[in-house]
Amino acid sequence: MQIDSIRLLLITASSPDIQRIRQSRVLNFQQITMPYLAAYVPSHWTIIHVDEAVAAVDLESSVDLVAITFHTPSAPHVYELAALFRQRGVTVALGGPHVTLQPDEAQAHADVIFIGEAEQTWPRFLAEYESGNHHNRYSSEPPSLNNAPMSRQDLFHRRDHTAGVLFATRGCAYRCDFCTLAVMYQSHVRQRPVEAVALEYASFRGKVVILWDDNIACDIEYAKTLFRAIAPHRKWWSSQASIHAASDDDFLELAARSGCKQLFIGFESVSQASVNEVSKAFNRVDEYARAIERIHSHGISVQAGIVFGFDNDSEAVFGETLDFLEATGVQNATFNILTPFPGTRLYERLEAEGRILTQDWSKYNSRADVVFQPRHMSPEALLSGYRYANRRFYSWGSVYKRLSRSPVQLSWTLPLNLAYTLALRYHQ
Repeated sequence: MQIDSIRLLLITASSPDIQRIRQSRVLNFQQITMPYLAAYVPSHWTIIHVDEAVAAVDLESSVDLVAITFHTPSAPHVYELAALFRQRGVTVALGGPHVTLQPDEAQAHADVIFIGEAEQTWPRFLAEYESGNHHNRYSSEPPSLNNAPMSRQDLFHRRDHTAGVLFATRGCAYRCDFCTLAVMYQSHVRQRPVEAVALEYASFRGKVVILWDDNIACDIEYAKTLFRAIAPHRKWWSSQASIHAASDDDFLELAARSGCKQLFIGFESVSQASVNEVSKAFNRVDEYARAIERIHSHGISVQAGIVFGFDNDSEAVFGETLDFLEATGVQNATFNILTPFPGTRLYERLEAEGRILTQDWSKYNSRADVVFQPRHMSPEALLSGYRYANRRFYSWGSVYKRLSRSPVQLSWTLPLNLAYTLALRYHQ
């Protein structure tokens, strides 16, 4: 093979079903896996990136190698894509969360798979592919991020109302039963050098930046150093954090000064029994209201992550949750249906109890389908309650009630609420 002839197609997968579900979500931030991995590709290769959230894959594309990253609900769609390219003699490599969770399944649909993170294995594979002597499976322990490159911004294709997306840290120290991160990253938390993150942060043109971290508050002291480094660039940013972020005023003050406008907090449930059952007992429900108040006091809005369907949930949970969110003036919320992703401890438990209803991975979308038997309600009641929560939270009355109690400036929160309200009215 001539080294100047290699054409690589990178695909950020999203099945048509997932695209329809996401139409009511409003926020659809740029996925950075493929633009990031593209930074490792030799300069003499030709790279094409297709993000299925914005464009369809050309199945007749003249390429030598196809690499696809995907989550569980896109698996059936990706396997169909892989089969079509392999029929043409194109080498197909698969990676991402679902491959790490189900490697043997994925191997049956690919020439090459990547288990775990790819900082070490992806460059090795590229060199071996070029020499004509690559393996069919690569796996890695959690790697250092000290030399992580900047993502290829020219391969960002989504118009997501942000200047850009990047990550400073990866992983989460906790091992919640339903979370795939504990399986994918083995509870190892790593950080990029602060100087490198600040340089990439400054490189984005525009005002709003998303820090695509699993838990920006996992290492509080690192986070504080990072906030000091990015503050001079005078941008606005949002990220995910555990509830521990609310207990450190210095963290919140530095975050606010550096431009933090919103933190996504995984509250999961307003029932202490429910968070206890999935190994997230460090979430103290009786401290939620005070945590929200502390975050608000620094001018930072709260996006609450809520999950319905825990074993302690009855049909009363939907109303109780909405009452709490409205009373505390939470600005935004993301509601999900509890989903036992394969490879997690939750899946193993529910499978052992005979409560998994389907292994059709396309239904593992957390929003449109219930794939297990809840303990205290029917699957239909869980889906109905989830839809009720979305409708009520983003109703005109709830928007007014919540935001009128919010001390946070409306310039960030009001447009987002209105966008969700209109999207839900149009798509449901």
